[in-house]
Amino acid sequence: MDGLKDFSRISPAIQSHLMRVYFSLFCILAASAFGAYLHMRLNIGGTITKLGWVLSLLEHVLSCPPYKHKIRFSLLLLFGVLHGASVGPCIKSTIDIDSSILITAFLGTAVIFFWFSAVAMLARRREYIYLGGLLPSGFSLLAWLKNSDQFASSTVEIQMYLGLLLFVGCIVVNTQEIIEKAHCGDMDYAVHSLILFIGFVRVFLQILSIMWNNSADRIRRNNEET
Repeated sequence: MDGLKDFSRISPAIQSHLMRVYFSLFCILAASAFGAYLHMRLNIGGTITKLGWVLSLLEHVLSCPPYKHKIRFSLLLLFGVLHGASVGPCIKSTIDIDSSILITAFLGTAVIFFWFSAVAMLARRREYIYLGGLLPSGFSLLAWLKNSDQFASSTVEIQMYLGLLLFVGCIVVNTQEIIEKAHCGDMDYAVHSLILFIGFVRVFLQILSIMWNNSADRIRRNNEET
């Protein structure tokens, strides 16, 4: 347990940067949850909002000067709201089947995300960055499985768990890359929090998809038995 509390490899300046990154991540997640709620109340999600948050990311957050902290933070929150609205239809479909799936998927994602982030922080510098060279091969295999009609019916579950494993690997690699960039003087908390947010959402949606399919299969089996 002592090893899990040993952050001595990370300088105070980088620890302060990581605190800003994770605080920003928390705020984006809260804004995203609000966006999903807005969709369920007002039905605003879908293609338009998805296009909106992509353009917001590319055109504003990344191009806004780092010294304009308030503007960048406001854009981060807007990004979170629009992104939450864009995945609102998926959230609503899950709630219609079983609302407990949503809570379990979120808690599971939070545990996985922060556990593997801690692993990346406590590891030696650059220890896991080299995994980044293997991830493209894994995603290529995943794409091949998805596009292979011959094995489509027998590899859906493998695709889901392989995708989850790859996204978790991305969290570890991205966390170490953020720390390494901070060592080199890159303290752009807005971009770094966006990277982690995207990783969090990928893992969440993957877990949600796995649980949704398992629940649908269970309901179908129960209907067949009755």
